[in-house]
Amino acid sequence: MIPTLILFGLVFGRWWGWSLVAAAVGWPVLLAATGVMPVGAALLGASALAVTNTAVGVCVHQVTARIIRRLRRHSR
Repeated sequence: MIPTLILFGLVFGRWWGWSLVAAAVGWPVLLAATGVMPVGAALLGASALAVTNTAVGVCVHQVTARIIRRLRRHSR
């Protein structure tokens, strides 16, 4: 589960705001819809973990993008 959300953050890291909102809403809905977790307070914790894991992927994406932009600027 954790690698899925980190990968989600890596892929959609350019749109970091939307990807964090999608993780906060989408992951608990997916867990409840598939019967992994019952609807209730436990989904709040799942939402917090989803946002945290997606944020890790987003941070890696953003740092990598900044490094690439700097390298391109210096190579000109």
